[in-house]
Amino acid sequence: MEKVIKENPAAAEWLPENKPDSSGIGANYVDAFLKPLNGELEDEVRLACKRRGLKISVSLGDRKGEAILRRIEHGPDVKAILHAALTEAFAQADAKCEASDGNIWVEY
Repeated sequence: MEKVIKENPAAAEWLPENKPDSSGIGANYVDAFLKPLNGELEDEVRLACKRRGLKISVSLGDRKGEAILRRIEHGPDVKAILHAALTEAFAQADAKCEASDGNIWVEY
């Protein structure tokens, strides 16, 4: 199944260029980006995404995945760091996540 979720346009104001944080990975941007991903998908499947430190956790129903926000491998662009971590976390949960054109596609 596929689900389209609108990206949070207000997340861009939290990019380090606009509001610097000392995390190096854009922690405030990551939090703002992940917020609209939390909710219920079709077939009453619950999607939950959260950040703790450098780790992103994804729960899709009873499947779970985790990934680390890696600045050295995927940086210094915080968007690239986040998208690489989301891809890895969703892959561990046997799902797929792609962001394009202001939408987030979740396939499970």
